[in-house]
Amino acid sequence: MSLALVLHAPMESALRRVRNLTSILRPANRRIFVRWKSDASSAKEYISIGDVSVELRSPKNPELVPKKYLPDSVPQSLLSHLRWIMQKDVLGQDVFLIGPPGPLRRSVAMMYLEMTKREVEYMSLSRDTTEMDLKQRREISAGTAYHIDQCAVRAATRGRVLILEGIEKAERNVLPVLNNLLENREMQLDDGRFLMAAERYDKLLKEHSQTELDKWKLVRVDESFRVIALGLPVPRYRGNPLDPPLRSRFQARDINQLPFKASDHLEMLSRAGVKLSPDSLSEILSFASTLKTEEAGNLGLQDFPLDNLYDVITILNAVPQLPLAKLLERLYPHKVMLSKEGQTAVKDALKTFGLQDFDTVEPSGGSVLEVRRSGGEASVQLDTGSGIVTVQVACGSVDTESMSGQRFVSTNYHDNLLSDMVLSHMVKDFCVIGPRGCGKSVVMRHFADLLGYHIEPIMLYQDMTSRDLLQQRMTLPSGDTAWRPSPLVTAALEGSMAVLDGIHRINPGTFAVLHRLIHDRELSLFDGTRLLRSDRYDAIKQENNLTDDDMTEKGIFRIHPSFRIVALAEPPVVGSSTQQWLNSELLTMFLYHNMRSLSRVEEQDVLSKLIPKLSNIDILLDLTHKLRESGDSNLKSVAASLSTRQLLRVAKRLAHYPDEEPYSTIHRACLSQFLPRLARTALDEKLEALGISKPKEAPSVEAMDKAITCEIHDNMLRIGNTEVPVYNPDNKVKVPDILFYENPQHLAVMENMLKDYLLGEHLLLVGNQGVGKNKIIDRFLHLLNRPREYIQLHRDTTVQTLTLQPTVHDGIIRYEDSPLVRAVKQGLVLVIDEADKAPTNVTCILKTLVESGEMHLSDGRRIVSADSGLKSSDNIIVAHPDFRMFVLANRPGFPFLGNDFFGALGDIFSCHAVDNPDTNSEMAMLSQYGPDVPEDILRKLVLAFGELRNMADQGLITYPYSTREVVNMVKHLQNFLKCLDLHYVFGDDDDDDDDWCFTATFVHMRFPGEGLVSVTKNVFDFDSYNKEFSETVIETLHKHGIPVGASPKNVHLAKEFPLPPLSQSDLWEIRRYGDIVRSGVKPLPVEDRHLSIKGPLDFNVMSYNLDRTEARSLLFTEQEAYWTIPMHETSAVVDVAVTKGSDREPGKFNDDLVHIITASPICLYTMNPKKQHLTCLDLYDIFPSSSLYSVNFKPRFKVAPLGFPLDGQVVLHEEMSNAILIINTETGQLSRVETSTLFEQAADRISKTFSSRQGSFKMCDEFSHEAKSNLLFYKQTGETIDVLNVLEGRCQSISLPFKVDAVHMMSKYHWLLEESETKKSVNDGILGAIHGISHHSLNDLLLSAALNQEIESPNRIILDNEHYVTIAVGLPDLSSAELFTSQRRDIDVDKSNIDRRILSYISGSGTKVRSREPVVYLPDSGQIVRAVAVDKVPKDAHTKAWSAICLLAWHSLCGGVLLRRVSVSEKWLCKVPVPDVPVPNLYKRFRLGLRYACLLGTASVVESFSVEFLYLKNGFVKFRSWTYRCRTFTKDLGVLNPNVYTEWYDGASDMNIVMANMSHDGIVTVDGGGCVRLWETSLMNLDRSLRGWRSLLGGATDKHLQITKEFGKIPDGPKHGIIDPTGSPHVGGNMFAGGVGGMNTAGLGGIGGPYRLDLGQTVVQIPDWEKERVPVEVQKAAREMGEKAYKERLREIKMSEYDGVVYKQYLDSVSAQVKSLKVILDSLQAKGKERQWLKHKTQGDLDDAKLIEGLAGEKAIYKQRGEQEPEMGSPQEKPKLIRLVCDVSGSMYRFNGYDGRLEREMEAMLMVMEALNKYEHKIKYEIVGHSGEGYKFEFVTSNKPPKNNKERLDVIKALQAHSQFCISGDNTIEATQNAIKTIINEEADEHFVIVLSDANLARYGISPKRLANLLTSNDEVNAYVIFIGSLGDQATR
Repeated sequence: MSLALVLHAPMESALRRVRNLTSILRPANRRIFVRWKSDASSAKEYISIGDVSVELRSPKNPELVPKKYLPDSVPQSLLSHLRWIMQKDVLGQDVFLIGPPGPLRRSVAMMYLEMTKREVEYMSLSRDTTEMDLKQRREISAGTAYHIDQCAVRAATRGRVLILEGIEKAERNVLPVLNNLLENREMQLDDGRFLMAAERYDKLLKEHSQTELDKWKLVRVDESFRVIALGLPVPRYRGNPLDPPLRSRFQARDINQLPFKASDHLEMLSRAGVKLSPDSLSEILSFASTLKTEEAGNLGLQDFPLDNLYDVITILNAVPQLPLAKLLERLYPHKVMLSKEGQTAVKDALKTFGLQDFDTVEPSGGSVLEVRRSGGEASVQLDTGSGIVTVQVACGSVDTESMSGQRFVSTNYHDNLLSDMVLSHMVKDFCVIGPRGCGKSVVMRHFADLLGYHIEPIMLYQDMTSRDLLQQRMTLPSGDTAWRPSPLVTAALEGSMAVLDGIHRINPGTFAVLHRLIHDRELSLFDGTRLLRSDRYDAIKQENNLTDDDMTEKGIFRIHPSFRIVALAEPPVVGSSTQQWLNSELLTMFLYHNMRSLSRVEEQDVLSKLIPKLSNIDILLDLTHKLRESGDSNLKSVAASLSTRQLLRVAKRLAHYPDEEPYSTIHRACLSQFLPRLARTALDEKLEALGISKPKEAPSVEAMDKAITCEIHDNMLRIGNTEVPVYNPDNKVKVPDILFYENPQHLAVMENMLKDYLLGEHLLLVGNQGVGKNKIIDRFLHLLNRPREYIQLHRDTTVQTLTLQPTVHDGIIRYEDSPLVRAVKQGLVLVIDEADKAPTNVTCILKTLVESGEMHLSDGRRIVSADSGLKSSDNIIVAHPDFRMFVLANRPGFPFLGNDFFGALGDIFSCHAVDNPDTNSEMAMLSQYGPDVPEDILRKLVLAFGELRNMADQGLITYPYSTREVVNMVKHLQNFLKCLDLHYVFGDDDDDDDDWCFTATFVHMRFPGEGLVSVTKNVFDFDSYNKEFSETVIETLHKHGIPVGASPKNVHLAKEFPLPPLSQSDLWEIRRYGDIVRSGVKPLPVEDRHLSIKGPLDFNVMSYNLDRTEARSLLFTEQEAYWTIPMHETSAVVDVAVTKGSDREPGKFNDDLVHIITASPICLYTMNPKKQHLTCLDLYDIFPSSSLYSVNFKPRFKVAPLGFPLDGQVVLHEEMSNAILIINTETGQLSRVETSTLFEQAADRISKTFSSRQGSFKMCDEFSHEAKSNLLFYKQTGETIDVLNVLEGRCQSISLPFKVDAVHMMSKYHWLLEESETKKSVNDGILGAIHGISHHSLNDLLLSAALNQEIESPNRIILDNEHYVTIAVGLPDLSSAELFTSQRRDIDVDKSNIDRRILSYISGSGTKVRSREPVVYLPDSGQIVRAVAVDKVPKDAHTKAWSAICLLAWHSLCGGVLLRRVSVSEKWLCKVPVPDVPVPNLYKRFRLGLRYACLLGTASVVESFSVEFLYLKNGFVKFRSWTYRCRTFTKDLGVLNPNVYTEWYDGASDMNIVMANMSHDGIVTVDGGGCVRLWETSLMNLDRSLRGWRSLLGGATDKHLQITKEFGKIPDGPKHGIIDPTGSPHVGGNMFAGGVGGMNTAGLGGIGGPYRLDLGQTVVQIPDWEKERVPVEVQKAAREMGEKAYKERLREIKMSEYDGVVYKQYLDSVSAQVKSLKVILDSLQAKGKERQWLKHKTQGDLDDAKLIEGLAGEKAIYKQRGEQEPEMGSPQEKPKLIRLVCDVSGSMYRFNGYDGRLEREMEAMLMVMEALNKYEHKIKYEIVGHSGEGYKFEFVTSNKPPKNNKERLDVIKALQAHSQFCISGDNTIEATQNAIKTIINEEADEHFVIVLSDANLARYGISPKRLANLLTSNDEVNAYVIFIGSLGDQATR
């Protein structure tokens, strides 16, 4: 029997367990009921749910039992959950309630605890939770640290239920501290006590006494202790997955939504919506349930917040006429957070369930009509648009009636939004989502004013902790630790409105601690106190007969019923892995209102009401809304800078300063100069379309100096036209006082700052490093006499350190005011430097301080604005009204890689861009830093650094050189230079003006070895190890005349040839009127009349950059500089003239002005060679094209510059029609001069005159520069000369007794005339064609030297084409003139030794006759300079037959010209080459030049073109050759235009060059290609320039310095070396490969290694002097080993040596760009991996936020720098995806010979493949092609990029082959459409489509609009098109 019983009992138990499990797995359909029963015998009470019962115990602390969670009628689905929890409670098991986000899991747990009367300990876990928060925390009391039990220990020892919510939020390795407590009910405490399970403790108690157990510090864990964990399923949701040991200790239960079929949820909603039909409720619930399905999750939709449906139904029940879709959007703002596909899915669901979608119709008509407040409630009357309703809402107690309407301008949209917000406020907290600057904060302040709320602004930031949100530790004056409530807790207790600004910034793991406060209005704080909802608080107090004091003593506080939370946020970035903050969890917390930017009408209404004086805002509003509505991503990025807040600031400024240009104001607000190039171009195009043009710049430095000056007079500061009283501070110690040199640009910035300062704005200055931001601020404050506080931010700046500085004094934490707080208190200016270095989540706390003047400090104090009405106290700091904030930041983007401060907070400041000073301003500033440094050196530095900065802005170089570096160089030069000016005067003793002077500048160097070149190394040695970068920098320095790398011996001046002796060749007899009675000379009739001047007409003056290149860089030659004018491709250069500086306004240091006239079309170019811009006047409207382009008509123009007071004006004479125009080159005004004498046939309108050529008219302008501006006009074969006085407006006509052929002016009143018919008048044939006569005499010294005799006589130099020089002694004053001439010896080239085929091929057919040669006379040096063809060279210049071939080839191919200069006094002749290369067709010319060069044996490389520059030296001709890459050829020579039109224009001329003399005997020439060159031929000038050039180079020091060094062993032979498996770098040792490379191993920086080897290690470059020690045999062996390894590498990748050469040629073309891209990618990658502060460490740097914990003895109070691991469950950061759509159509191959388009496309693809190699984890790319055969030919796929050179070469070969053999046609549209459509199928962080096309679209009927619409068709794809080639203006159109 006993055995049977023993067997039967286990069987029955097993059967019972099976039945129980079956009932669990197969739930019965019966309903579950809750029953309470009591046992009278034992006085016990029980509660049962179904068949499960649990004993009810009386709680020891009834106030800890949850109240008002259990509804009157519990749904069956919830009862099943409660029954399961009761089962586990009975079994003594801990439970884990898992489910989707929402309050349901917590509510179920609280229901059970309320039902069973269990005390609760609640803990909301976050990423900030530590072990101390769970177990014990140290506190200090009376100087003693002791431990305080935390929630887990209290629950365990007192038998409570511990609720841990947010298990997935806690960091890893935090919760395992509970493992033993969960498993065995044991835990070791920090105070030495040990928690022990009740059963084991009771056993010990039977064996030992209580005293012994207490002595052993054993503590009994109550058997009623339970743990209920609440968490989300990970990985579906974001968070850390459960630790397996922790998970195994829980029993899980899925708490999902209330089942819809069982109508549990519907019944609950019916109780809230009693006025609503069941069908409507069913449709709403069906829609919401649809968005919770698995299918919706697969679409990427967030969970619908079903738990919040009750709130929406409550609103709908109060206002039934509200549209359902509008209300549902508050729960689920799909238009803000979902992509297009997601929005479509939601719209379809709405339509499916009959819920109308209001997507296209914006609700209107809503408004708040009346608010009546009574106590804590307000009765609000609303106009909903479809009726008037009254609702009861909570309200505050602040009287804001007087403030209402003063701070807010309401619009219909705002009224409707406020009405919606009131309804949301009625039931729940809400969140307003809107773009930055749209007015969210202002609307919230007005909303609070309506309801009488006091606002507690709380700025959220990324590093914010849960303690910052709830409670912060502090120390009392006694040293005891305590807890201080946060502003949020204070608002909850006082019934204020807490405005959480920036929930998009805060970490979700931190924000999770507010779930319970928002859902249940309950909160458990760190010090153990609890905050309860008012009705729960009252119920507990009433049930337990407690008073408020009793509740306070128990640590329970009442949350005010009026307390509300309002959140503000910016819209989430759809598709972003990091900025999609609006997740399923946050959706359950608020109702959401989407606030858009105001419309144009609304914004205009707001601006006009806030700023009544505003009048010129329409254009600004038009621009703003066009930018916002644009589909262009570039324009949208600009629109973000023009928020409503920024518009208000701009409008306020324009109202106070109406004269300001809108163009400048807009660009300043957008910081446009720091925008990407595409964005800035798009902005300028929009501005131009709206008629907003750039204001004209000041014409000169003098004008700007007059406009912007600075002075302090009568205690008033004036900057420009803006004045302000000088501040009078109490203490001037903190007023900055620095060395500052004013310049116009910085003064302009300061004037703009002063305007905003007067308007009360806070300022933000943004600029590159070293541009003077700090100096400008300090100078500005010095002028204002304003003291300042200074704070510099950095990467480790935290919110705490920005506001307060904690220190420890005698064990007490004291907070010292930071500079920010001191500035606020004392009314100082706070200067925040390097604002971009601190994280934006830190600097964002400045937002409330700037906007509203309020800020909460970490010590509990609060800063309020001066007009808040509050009085200063211990906890309130009233901001001083004079407080201002000036913030300095570097520009956003590469290469600074700081945080985008402007993007985050730019619109709350008045922004000012500080750029490097312009040329004039920088010159003015540097001249003050270096007053003894020559101006020429300063200009070189300024121009060179200016171009380097522009290159940095364009991304061509990576470092933005700053003004700071130039200043340091100038300081260096100033300390080493001392200048001495000497003035010499040469000439005779008379008082005339023919004396000439020479000013010499002698530079005395304190250290003779110092020169500009050596000083530049102080800056550029940083770049010396970057080859491509260094080459770019050196090329730029050379361009501006800084001869880096030149040798003092590189002087290549022209060879001097002896001048044939001067001999008397003729004697002229001069008869004068009145000398002899019968001389035959008689006076001529003269007619005097007024000029008829028509006009003026105003023409647009176009401005272009003058890209000047200094020619004296590596070589010193006669050529000074050159540049190219922007001519039209059909233009021909006609004439050049110079307005000399001496002829301009007296008393000023004026420069020469060069004027160039071109034909076809007719344009007048004017430039100052020392400036960076030139102007152009298009005279097309004056000279009609119908006659201009006639084949038989060739207009001839001559330009005459006028002198002071008409300087700046020129006379333009057209010789065929005698059209005379006076043109003001500065203003563009044009007047026409008409004569009415013998030229009646030429007085018709210009257009008619052109069609009837009537002769050749001439103008003599030798004296146009003088005051009266006399000009002579005559017609060849005519009998009249007109003398025009332009200044007086008179004309004198002189009638001649013969027909005149030419007139030459020897002086104002002595003219030399040539008779037309007999040709005998003054020229009897001894002289050739006279080109001109000097109008000043040689001084006696020069004349005597020239004639080898002492002589004093008037004389003139006659310029003719038969002699080198002709001196007429006696002209023009004596009665006879002796002619002394030197015969020319020009000859033709000896062609006897030239192959006839070559000669025929080079020379072409036909011969050219000698034409007039351009010639100028230089009076100061007595030189005659003429341009001659290079084939007219003396025979003794040739030494070899091939030399003649080269000369001839140069001339025939390039139109080469020599400048021949003749020195009259020293009797020598020099010939200087002019490298003129006009190219009719770029690629044809390259090929032709290549063919010539190969025939002549001077070039053999296919990719280069050899150009010979010849000069004369040592009595024979030599050649100098440079080889250029084809695509840099025209750039280097400065030639951009064709030659065919010049040849047409010049006809039979063998030269296409014009020339004119300049001041100081300078020469300017302009060739047919538009290349302008400046020359210096005077020996005195050349000597001075050579001295200056050599001084730039520096020289050897006085002492010979030598360093003797003992070297190690010489490398014995190359080897590969050993590869270190650890990857450690090695320097020296000759053992390891990679890294430096040592003496003879492979690496990157070694000496004798065989080849380069990069293993990713740090490289130390071995200096060149070490490399030079390598023996020759070792070098040879290394080279052979390198070649062998190279060939082996080619074999590995199956690449031939020929392919290797081809690949290298393509790679060399883009190597610089590849390297630049890699530098950018490396920098971005480094920034992405920037280490963060890891907190809660036991070692490292002390964390200031944990000083109190440190005092209390805690250990984890340190922080360390480390890589922050991504939170588990967070979206994985995906790479960006780029799809390159290449044009491989036949036209690419067909026109490749025209402009190289296919070759450039291949190079571009190679650049991408090379640059993105090894960055596939960041950027993935694809290359597809399109042609006439199709629209998708895959060349590279994203999952298989080319890995080596062979594969990359195969790709570009495939591109070329496809283009060569495909059929014609175009599929650009189809390829683009397919790329945009399919690229989004692959997941990526961002998608880019870049289309390359040759713009041959018109042929296939593709309109630009169609292409533009296609590129903007998908907002998720960034699409761009690059036109890589164009025929005509196709690309432009």
